[in-house]
Amino acid sequence: MDFKDSIRVIPDFPQPGISFKDITTLLKDGAKYRAAIDELKALVAHLEIDVIAGPEARGFVVGAPLAYALGVGFVPIRKSGKLPYETIEVGYDLEYGKDTLAVHTDAIQPGQKVLIADDLLATGGTIATSVSLVEQLGGQVVGAAFLIELTALAGRNKLSDIEVVTLLTYED
Repeated sequence: MDFKDSIRVIPDFPQPGISFKDITTLLKDGAKYRAAIDELKALVAHLEIDVIAGPEARGFVVGAPLAYALGVGFVPIRKSGKLPYETIEVGYDLEYGKDTLAVHTDAIQPGQKVLIADDLLATGGTIATSVSLVEQLGGQVVGAAFLIELTALAGRNKLSDIEVVTLLTYED
């Protein structure tokens, strides 16, 4: 299924030169949202996955239903200061700023096979940081799944040792 007709593209948001891919138009369509999760499930079905990790916030709306569909757990990766228990944190550069991500120290067990899921692969900074967090806890990242990939930003290059699957690609 072609999902591009369900993605709203907003020019110059959040700053000039950025062409924002708004997935809320896909999420509000129950049939297409389900189809997108089902397609991602099919793309990662060959992987051995113990748990899915998703970065805040849109990684939750991709990762949690995908975890449910696969019958595995979900680990939220949050911004600094948002998790109530002991965490580890890693800072990183965004496409248009800086941030820090955190995960509970007991969220991933050593040896667990982890799929990272998010809405968008752009420069790869958020996902590379998520990989770092998982690996610091002893997890093994077996893949990364995205609704959208912005190929011109070459984020896939930061994930060279990880299988990457995406439903849609955009050049900008």
